[in-house]
Amino acid sequence: MDSAHTPARSLSGVFASVSVPGNDVHWLRRFLAYSGPGYMVSVGYMDPGNWATDLQGGAQFGYTLLSVIVLSSLMAVVLQVLAARLGIATGLDLAQACRAFLPPALTLPLWAACELAIIACDLAEVIGTAIALQLLFGLPLILGSILSVLDALLVLLLMNRGFRYLEAFIMALLGTIALCFVVQVIAAAPPAAALLRGLAPSPQIIRDPAMLYVAISIIGATVMPHNLYLHSSIVQTRAYERTTAGRREAMRWASWDSGVALTLAFFVNAAILVVAAAFHTTGHQQVTEIDEAYRLISPVLGLGVASTLFGLALLAAGVNSTVTGTLAGQIIMEGFLSLRLPAWGRRLLTRGLAIIPVLIIAWLYGAQGVNRLLLASQVILSLQLPFAIIPLVLFVSSRTVMKEFVISRPMAILAWMITAVIVVLNIRLLVDTFMS
Repeated sequence: MDSAHTPARSLSGVFASVSVPGNDVHWLRRFLAYSGPGYMVSVGYMDPGNWATDLQGGAQFGYTLLSVIVLSSLMAVVLQVLAARLGIATGLDLAQACRAFLPPALTLPLWAACELAIIACDLAEVIGTAIALQLLFGLPLILGSILSVLDALLVLLLMNRGFRYLEAFIMALLGTIALCFVVQVIAAAPPAAALLRGLAPSPQIIRDPAMLYVAISIIGATVMPHNLYLHSSIVQTRAYERTTAGRREAMRWASWDSGVALTLAFFVNAAILVVAAAFHTTGHQQVTEIDEAYRLISPVLGLGVASTLFGLALLAAGVNSTVTGTLAGQIIMEGFLSLRLPAWGRRLLTRGLAIIPVLIIAWLYGAQGVNRLLLASQVILSLQLPFAIIPLVLFVSSRTVMKEFVISRPMAILAWMITAVIVVLNIRLLVDTFMS
């Protein structure tokens, strides 16, 4: 790639803005300095779309689908590590790499697909936030949707103070989500033997069409396309040496950061399913919607505060997702089009496009229609997923793009296998959704 086609730095305002210590300090300090991007990415793995599939899996089938969450989490770790590797090795985020290395005729369709995914993701975040505000404070869905616009100011404020403040805010909300579910899991008191059986893959998942459908939904909702663009950019906020040795060091710590953060995301998703399994064991197998789970969770668990904790965790997840969705939208627009808008303008544009259908559906059909819209947003994300994963694996497997940082042949085979599994399962999910 010649200098004439070299794009501007990704998120130029915070590029290399977070200092990192050298090799002469303790490894823990170096790890903490690199920690942050993985947690921001993990937000996408516990957004309201994931909640819907985890609740359905636990309520209908108990602990059986825990093994599916394990599998999807492992696949997610591999893909996010590859996204971070691309950003560190090339100095490009995934959107910039698409523009630099793919034929020009593909750039505009890819950008359009990514924008559709961002709007769909924003849709889920608006719905999740609005439902949480309704459950906790009794606000109408329409008012809650409108209030979600305020996160544009929140993102702007945090970014202006520095990227570490944004990461700290995200991590604080993640800690809130985790703490809420720790309390609920303790109240649910799941049998250890049943949990262990659920962690082991069961042939029943393949044999039972209904269970297979939910399993595919869980996998389809796990890997979020915008996360791959996001991760490839925000790892570049670290001020590591832009040398071969410095990049290798950054890749190593980014891999640890991703692994630890996505392990947290796995435990949150598993906790949602475990809490929902309490519905299964008490005869409430048909619980599939978030507001219904909120109403039942306190009496089912025998813990009066459980519903409040559930709603608080949902609100934290919705707010967190809006923050990372903001950055992903900015990265995609700048990377594909080299078009730079003020952060507040970009946020309000995307959020406005997401709010309009929510307001219309909430006005016409109420909560039931909004829940169906949440499902539709996940279908749109599934449609877009191949357009993010395939270019990513193509780039990290290419010596032309990655040079000495190209992934090994065994890793490339594994990455393509994961890609094939996710794409095939998403196609199956879409077919089942439209045929049902």
